[in-house]
Amino acid sequence: MHKLYIALGSNLGDKEEMLHRALELIDKHIGSVLRTSSFIETAPWGFQSENTFLNAVCLVETTLTPFLCLKETQKIERLLGRTKKSKNGIYHDRPIDLDLLLYDDLEINTPELVLPHPHMQERDFVMIPLKEIIE
Repeated sequence: MHKLYIALGSNLGDKEEMLHRALELIDKHIGSVLRTSSFIETAPWGFQSENTFLNAVCLVETTLTPFLCLKETQKIERLLGRTKKSKNGIYHDRPIDLDLLLYDDLEINTPELVLPHPHMQERDFVMIPLKEIIE
């Protein structure tokens, strides 16, 4: 079993319900959600929007590889209404955003996936909930 930390964020629609639905789908398709941080409200990061975010981090126990976890989180995002991903540092409003933060002590640096997440240290909306639940 592997330990995976996933960041969750939503700034469209019923944000709390969206995070709960994402957590249920993570538990069903990726692995057992062992721990979930408090939900915190934050301002958008990297772009302007009138919509605040609701953010959290969860700890998941999984048998999937990091690349399969990435594919599953992308499927969950699409299932929950996300139609486009942020690219080249251009961000936008979204019903759900799921980012892999840490997978055991593994380091990966490919065009498809970078672990640990390369920007997590810059983002209080990730670090505050992560520190709340990290083992």
